[in-house]
Amino acid sequence: MGNMITGNYNYMNTYSNGYAGSYMSITQSNATSQSGKAVVNPGESTKVSPGRKSSPAECETCKNRKYQDGSDEMVSFKSAAHISPEASAARVMAHEQEHVSNAYTKAAKNGGKVLSANVTLKTAICPECGRSYVAGGTTATRIQYSNENNPYVQNRKSADAASLVGRMMDMAV
Repeated sequence: MGNMITGNYNYMNTYSNGYAGSYMSITQSNATSQSGKAVVNPGESTKVSPGRKSSPAECETCKNRKYQDGSDEMVSFKSAAHISPEASAARVMAHEQEHVSNAYTKAAKNGGKVLSANVTLKTAICPECGRSYVAGGTTATRIQYSNENNPYVQNRKSADAASLVGRMMDMAV
């Protein structure tokens, strides 16, 4: 077999409540909901679910949720950025596919072969409003590099060849 390298890339959201970054995609509205609180997520439901502090329209946690990549690869989200709960699945999956693409590129450059590339998305429920969202993702890749000069690889190949000699011979003729 050859050398196998496994890469795991974690991409999780980070919370920074109260931070109003200039790159946020949701702008604050001066509108108020039925409960009298400011609407921070326009277009969302103003209904407060039982056992929750606020409605999705008033949820500060969803407004301030940030995502950041923690790997050492050149991919998106190297600095924290906001993603709306509705867009989180598509954006996180696209980000994880960048890691898969990088694995195939790395394998091609170094004479390797990608044995597997698995992407897992993690979901969560907002503790404030109860809305579900994709909280992050993990990409696990396995790349095999062949090393023909390794004596163990050469020994395995010769043992395989010896076991296959005469295997398909038909003596019935």
